[in-house]
Amino acid sequence: MSESGRRSGALGRVQSPVSGEEQEEMPGEDGNEETRRHIRHKYRELITSVQQNREDMLSSRNNRLTEVLEEANKLFGGVSRAREAALDAQFLVLASNLGKEKANQLHSDMIVFDPTAFAEDLLTFMGLNRLEGGESDSEEDGMANGFLPSDAWQRVGIEAEKYFKRAPTFHYMLGSFKTDPPVPKQRLERQRQKPRMEERRAMPAQLKKMEESHQEATEKEVERILGLLQAYYREDPETPISFFDFVIDPTSFARTVENIFHVSFIVRDGFARIKLDQDRLPVIEPVANEDQVTEQENQSRHQGVISLSPQDWQEIRETFEIKEPMIPPSPASE
Repeated sequence: MSESGRRSGALGRVQSPVSGEEQEEMPGEDGNEETRRHIRHKYRELITSVQQNREDMLSSRNNRLTEVLEEANKLFGGVSRAREAALDAQFLVLASNLGKEKANQLHSDMIVFDPTAFAEDLLTFMGLNRLEGGESDSEEDGMANGFLPSDAWQRVGIEAEKYFKRAPTFHYMLGSFKTDPPVPKQRLERQRQKPRMEERRAMPAQLKKMEESHQEATEKEVERILGLLQAYYREDPETPISFFDFVIDPTSFARTVENIFHVSFIVRDGFARIKLDQDRLPVIEPVANEDQVTEQENQSRHQGVISLSPQDWQEIRETFEIKEPMIPPSPASE
C-alpha cells in the first residue's frame, strides 16, 4: 500500500479525482522545484490559518476545520518529498488535536443538565393541561399556569418507586419467640483434692524465702545507687548530672538495664527527679530534704517506658563518650 493510501485511510480523507487544471498546478511526482515550493507555501498557510482561527474552528456551528482538511487532502496528492510530508504531518497533528477538543466539547454539551427542560418534561408526564389554565403573554407564566390532575403527584411517586431499592418487611417464620427464660441447669461442684500437709508447708516457705531475699537485694542496691547520686551531686551542685552518663555502663549492657531499673525506684519514691536541660536532654538530681520529698509526692507524676536495645546502648555510649561507669558494679554481682 502506498503512503498516500495509508494516510487517507488513517485520517478518513477521501481523494477526489484530480482535474486537468489541478494537474497543471500540482504535477504529482515530477520533482518540479517550483511546484514543491508552491505546495510548501500552501501548507504553511493552512498551518497559520489553523493556529490563528483555533477558537472559531472549535465551535460546533463552524465547518472551517472540515474545509481545511479537504484542502490539505488535495495538497497531499502532490507530495513526493520529505519536506512536504513533514509539513503535512505537522498540519495533521494540529487538525487532530482540534478534532479531539471539538469532540470533547460536543460530548460535554450532550450531558449538561437543563433544569428548565426537565421541569417541562416532568409537567408533561404529570398530565399538565395548559388549555384549561388560561393564556399568558410571558413564557414563564405560561409554564407556571395550567391544570394538573388530582393524581399528578401520585403518578410521579409510582414511577419514582421503581428506582428505589427497599428492604422487605421483617416477619417471623415460626411465630414470635417465647418469652419464658430458660431453665438454669444445676452445676455439680467437683471436690478438689486437698494437698498433703508437707507440700502445703514447704512450697510457700520456699517461695517466700526467695521473694524476701530478692527484695532485700533490690532495696540494698537502690540505697547504694541513691548514695552515689547524692555524693556526685554534693561535689558539684551547680552542674546537672546527665541521666545517660549516670546509668550507662560502657562495659556491660545488662548492668545498664539494671541501673535503669533501680533508678526508677528512686524516682518513684520521690528521692530524685528527672527533668530536661537546655539541650532537651534528660538530667537527674536528688531531692535535698524531706520537705522537697513531700512536695514532690504531692505533685503529679508522669511515668514512661524506656526502650533500650544493644544498638541504642552502643550509640549512646559513643555519642556521649562514656568511658567509665558512674555506678560501679556491686560486690555481690562481681
